[in-house]
Amino acid sequence: MFPHHSRSLGRDWTTPWENLQRCCWNRHISSCMRWPGHYSQAPYPYFSSRHFSLNWRPPCLFESRTQFQYCNWRPDNLSQTSLIHLSSYIMNAEGDEPSSKRRKHQGVIKRNWEYICSHDKEKTKILGDKNVDPKCEDSENKFDFSVMSYNILSQDLLEDNSHLYRHCQRPVLHWSFRFPNILKEIKHFDADVLCLQEVQEDHYGAEIRPSLESLGYHCEYKMRTGRKPDGCAICFKHSKFSLLSVNPVEFFRPDISLLDRDNVGLVLLLQPKIACAASPAICVANTHLLYNPRRGDIKLTQLAMLLAEISSVAHQKDGSFCPIVMCGDFNSVPGSPLYSFIKEGKLNYEGLPIGKVSGQEQSSRGQRILSIPIWPPNLGISQNCVYEVQQVPKVEKTDSDLTQTQLKQTEVLVTAEKLSSNLQHHFSLSSVYSHYFPDTGIPEVTTCHSRSAITVDYIFYSAEKEDVAGHPGAEVALVGGLKLLARLSLLTEQDLWTVNGLPNENNSSDHLPLLAKFRLEL
Repeated sequence: MFPHHSRSLGRDWTTPWENLQRCCWNRHISSCMRWPGHYSQAPYPYFSSRHFSLNWRPPCLFESRTQFQYCNWRPDNLSQTSLIHLSSYIMNAEGDEPSSKRRKHQGVIKRNWEYICSHDKEKTKILGDKNVDPKCEDSENKFDFSVMSYNILSQDLLEDNSHLYRHCQRPVLHWSFRFPNILKEIKHFDADVLCLQEVQEDHYGAEIRPSLESLGYHCEYKMRTGRKPDGCAICFKHSKFSLLSVNPVEFFRPDISLLDRDNVGLVLLLQPKIACAASPAICVANTHLLYNPRRGDIKLTQLAMLLAEISSVAHQKDGSFCPIVMCGDFNSVPGSPLYSFIKEGKLNYEGLPIGKVSGQEQSSRGQRILSIPIWPPNLGISQNCVYEVQQVPKVEKTDSDLTQTQLKQTEVLVTAEKLSSNLQHHFSLSSVYSHYFPDTGIPEVTTCHSRSAITVDYIFYSAEKEDVAGHPGAEVALVGGLKLLARLSLLTEQDLWTVNGLPNENNSSDHLPLLAKFRLEL
């Protein structure tokens, strides 16, 4: 695969960078190269196993994971004489998985609670420790709650995409094996709010909903449109919340050619059950955006529709917004334009290729530039991601000339606004996770199967006002805001392959559950 003069070092190889680069371009390795996070901040590149068996990581270069958090690792920083150290994964035939991904070892992955609140200096606790942080309990002036976001992997989708699970032993892929594991995880984490994706309708009605209701949850569900078998669910504990409103969002629009996909969202307004009468409601949103890496135009439009619904639900009578928690599988990587738009509250998409929106697609496909505007006016959503109120100018019927003049002026104004390439939203959202391990710079991953291991799942939340000072959208008033108390740690791709990837005998989805604890100050 590499030039014959590459030098062998035992079972590993080194090759000059210019030879590696030549092989990359000639053998389509470039089509599967991806950079975790924002390209300018990526600590290292690596190649996907989708088309090539190479999995290039810094530990292969230096025997140590340290000293990578500040390294701007890019191919153009390498000299023409640099040597790249590559592990020699053995491939028996094209399409086989690397030998490193055919491990028989099975075990339980350990995830730690990472306490974020500054006043808590205790060491993180191993999951399963029943000790409770005494400073994170409910009282009259604060309300603590936990949220889980979990793509549980629809059984029909698993079977339709069986090529993604060649590393798995067949018995662990059966729903009769998987569901008890998933339910066990949910019981163990005992979150107050569950945001579940890929919830298959028949399983939801027969098993998932009855099981969760027996655990004290109230369940709301929105199935995908068309003939898709799954949807999104939000479940919350009766003991912690009462339901104020349920707001499903369908992203499919038969009158708009762009929106021909069947993804959905679900937005709930929940009232905390506490003695304080002045407690604000909490808006919880859940979604699963389109997967297709080459259709960033659809993904951005779906996100705008979800944000518009959140804005409508979370908007209070005094003009402020109640605290927001937005969960889901956004099918976008950290640092991508879509991810940055959520966190920064603004995006200028002029000249942006649709295949770059989610950061998943690094090939030459999907390079068509986003149109301005992305979605047509009849969607009824502005560039600020809120529902538009159609206003018709009031004119005297007897003055036909004035009517035409005013209508032309209105048309000019509308056209000018629609041609803007700036998207905005009015929320100050932070991510629960940092997406990189601070001591190594190695990416966290939320999903891992035979073809990729990346982060696409997130929990975003309205941070307290003092935590977002100076950030875009910080001027928008929040009632209280949320403080992140703790999060369940994520893992590296290497960690997951030590237990044979996902799913495995103990973890029955190809996604990891995300879990966070929040505090609402009253």
